[in-house]
Amino acid sequence: MVLGRRLHDLREAAGLTFEDAGRALDVTHATVRRMEKAQVGLKILYVEKLLRIYGVTEQEEVDAFLALVREANRPGWWHGYRDVLPEWFSAFVSLEAEADLIRAYEPHYVPGLLQTEAYAATVLRSGLPHAPVAEIERLVAVRTARQEILRRQRPPLLWIVLDETVLRRPVGPPGLMRGQLGRLIEAVASSQVRLQIMPFAAGHHPAMYGPFHLFRFPVPELPDVACAENLVGAAYYDQPADVSTFREALDRMCAQAAPVHRTEAILSGMRKEL
Repeated sequence: MVLGRRLHDLREAAGLTFEDAGRALDVTHATVRRMEKAQVGLKILYVEKLLRIYGVTEQEEVDAFLALVREANRPGWWHGYRDVLPEWFSAFVSLEAEADLIRAYEPHYVPGLLQTEAYAATVLRSGLPHAPVAEIERLVAVRTARQEILRRQRPPLLWIVLDETVLRRPVGPPGLMRGQLGRLIEAVASSQVRLQIMPFAAGHHPAMYGPFHLFRFPVPELPDVACAENLVGAAYYDQPADVSTFREALDRMCAQAAPVHRTEAILSGMRKEL
């Protein structure tokens, strides 16, 4: 996405249209447009030729750009799980891995980045009742691997608004839920995790339509991206007007939910009830 936007800026700075760039590569203008929108992979030969056309002539600058293209084309760790991951979720994991701020509202389950293995296995079996045991095990492994971003040297800030329903609905036996609540208590002790509980008493709120995530990146060329999930997939939004709707809903919910400093006490109280 970053490289596509940089190609877009270089093309416009050179005063060239999609059609001009397409003719230079002997491809359609739609192909150039898809390259800039990161809808297709970037081919080294195409990019090198475009850079020359756009007036990038310093070999050191060209080599640096092409090195980034090679890095961008390298498969992520999750490609090893393509047999069990739907295509829409591969994009989700990619965004999650690159973000430095992840905000979300979750009305149904503990977010995957904060799940225990036992909790993850139980909710996956519920959502995929016909899946073989081996598939569930690989999906749990993916979920566990995703959590490594919270332990890296520069982890993202994870800021979640969690509906009280998530914590009240039994998932497995009491011991499983006690373990999951314990995991959340450990997580909120970290400065990189902000967890707010939306209590029943707060009444209705702006995001009662369903779960969604909002990703922000440390690179200025990348816009914020919102992801709204449904039963069979997800929709991604990067247009400012759309993203601002999700952001405003989260801001209002954060003001309506119990404050962060009360979260540990709320979780501990629920754990004692079990």
